[in-house]
Amino acid sequence: MQVFISHSHDTVTLAKKVGAALERAGLNVWNYEQEILPGDNWAQKIGQALEASQAMVVLLTPHSLNSPTVLRDIEYALSRKNFNRRLIPVFVSSEESIPYEKLPWILSHLNVIKLPEYGKQEEGINRITEALQAVA
Repeated sequence: MQVFISHSHDTVTLAKKVGAALERAGLNVWNYEQEILPGDNWAQKIGQALEASQAMVVLLTPHSLNSPTVLRDIEYALSRKNFNRRLIPVFVSSEESIPYEKLPWILSHLNVIKLPEYGKQEEGINRITEALQAVA
C-alpha cells in the first residue's frame, strides 16, 4: 500500500519521521524529495502520487489548514473510495491550537491522532503505523 503524507512546510521534519516509521513497517511512502526533480511540474507529480496512493496521513497544524495544497489533498482523499478508512488526520501540537473553523467538517468526525509538536512523538507515530497496517 502506498501512503501519501500531506503536510505544510512547518512539519517537514515530522513528515520525514512518520514516513521513515511507515517504511520500517513495510508500507510504501511517496517522497516528494525523491520524486519531484528540478524542472518537474510539481502539481502534476503530486496529482500522480495521489492517484497511485491508497492511504493518506495528513499532519494538521494552523499553518497546514491555511495551505491550499494541503486542503486540496484532503479534498481529493475524501472524494475517493480507495481512501475510505485510510485517511488518518493527525493533530500536531495541542488540539486547542487547531482553528476548527478551517478544518474540513468531515475531519472533525473522524478519530484523530494527537501528536505533540516536539518531544514524545513515538506513541502517536506508532498509532499511525498500526492504523494503516490494520487497513492494508
